[in-house]
Amino acid sequence: MAVSDGVAKGPHFPYTVRVEPRLETSRWLAPLTSVGALIVALFIGGIVIQLGGGHPLKSYQHILKAAFGSVGVFNDTLVKATPLLLVGLACALAFRMRLWNIGAEGQFFMGAWGASAVVLMPLLSKETPQPIMLAGMLLAGFACGALWGLAPGYLKARFNVNEIVTTLMMNYIATSWTLYWVFGAWSEGGFQMSRMFPKNAWLPRLLDYARDVPAFRGLTLHLGILIGLLAALAVWFIVYRSKWGYEIRLIGDNPRAANYAGINIVRNTMLVMMLSGGLAGLAGMSEISGVVHRLQGAISPGYGFSGIIVAWLAKLNPLAVILVSILFGGLILAGREIQPSGVPRMLQGIILFCVIASDVLLRYRVRVVRRGE
Repeated sequence: MAVSDGVAKGPHFPYTVRVEPRLETSRWLAPLTSVGALIVALFIGGIVIQLGGGHPLKSYQHILKAAFGSVGVFNDTLVKATPLLLVGLACALAFRMRLWNIGAEGQFFMGAWGASAVVLMPLLSKETPQPIMLAGMLLAGFACGALWGLAPGYLKARFNVNEIVTTLMMNYIATSWTLYWVFGAWSEGGFQMSRMFPKNAWLPRLLDYARDVPAFRGLTLHLGILIGLLAALAVWFIVYRSKWGYEIRLIGDNPRAANYAGINIVRNTMLVMMLSGGLAGLAGMSEISGVVHRLQGAISPGYGFSGIIVAWLAKLNPLAVILVSILFGGLILAGREIQPSGVPRMLQGIILFCVIASDVLLRYRVRVVRRGE
């Protein structure tokens, strides 16, 4: 059944355009629409760069060179991609159940705060062996992020409170909470940062093994990337190979059918929001332990919001999030060398718009037919 017809009329144009619901979709349609949306976004971005007096092809060439042109810059790209990977997984999991978690930024900060509390309160002594210290920071970061996701999840499950509003507002609470500590009890000399963590609270980096492997000299990629990859595999297994994942997908696709099948939507809503928040919390832990080695107010250039774009561009596929996070990590890294500095953010916004718009092609198909058919 046709949804709409084209407006072109007259004897000189004997065809009409119809938009019809798709009864079935190919497994390759989703990735193809993502690639197509990315190409269209880059084309639109190129037009904007041209109107601003720049050269689109040279700009994109510079972005590729600055992000992937050598081993050193690719290392830096992977460092930027690590928190994006974990936050992208957090968003993809929640979105798969149609829970619009816009609070990954706040959960990121709470995960960073929780991991810092292990070192700065301290919950573990300075003499604690590194594996135990890092395990404690991981658990604390995950727990604080999960609790920050539980609050809007509970309100959504019990009282049907709009999770977009609650998660978004809790971002401001989380960042203000972090600033309270970095300016107060944990401040180093009144500055917007805590004291440096001891070495046993640092995630191992490649350069730590440069004595045995000279090729690792100067490479700051840390263990957080492995945590992200393992998390991607775990989320993929949960969503596509477990009974719980089937319940998540069914609730996201058809809540009424899930309720009729006896699936506990209230419990699953809270659990998914907790796991989503915990993954974002792990991103905060990996950033302070693997990169800055202290808690500070400026630990995120918007990872929580960029993760939303990563999840949508990956079509909520946990394994595709790995590739997309690397691409966006390169875009963030190259943004330091591009003027005006707002170009990378502009590209992110255009990409998000095009990806969301491309979802129409997953639900509908466009046909050009001869009039009278």
